[in-house]
Amino acid sequence: MESTVRSLTESKKIALVAHDHCKKSLLAWVNIHKDLLEKHVLFATGTTGHLIQQETGLPITNMLSGPMGGDQQIGALISEGKIDVLIFFWDPLNAVPHDPDVKALLRLATVWNIPVATNRSTADFLIHSALFSAKIDICVPDYQRYLNERLK
Repeated sequence: MESTVRSLTESKKIALVAHDHCKKSLLAWVNIHKDLLEKHVLFATGTTGHLIQQETGLPITNMLSGPMGGDQQIGALISEGKIDVLIFFWDPLNAVPHDPDVKALLRLATVWNIPVATNRSTADFLIHSALFSAKIDICVPDYQRYLNERLK
């Protein structure tokens, strides 16, 4: 598929997601980086978002809980170009009932070429990158061209 360019502004739209066994770790990470994160627009799946809001006071747009469709809501926002970065602390050792939704979310993040951190080390690398708070262009699928070719 051909690609086009999408510009990410200095203020990123960041999705925060964590499986149950990883929520404390994500919450600790957010607390450490609160000063940096408050300069960005935050989204989260339901339970994770509420916990972060309670503990940090950061404004967050909350989706549904992951198992109730929140992962899919975040995925839809990614495909609409409304999420720039995905921080998803997932638990690879415990299967969750909504594993297909998790796989779909990670697939969409890859399709739309957004930065993804699935653990604390990678999240640290992302947030400390000079690009995290800079304007940057990323290549994304040229959906209009794809659609036009399919309609021929």
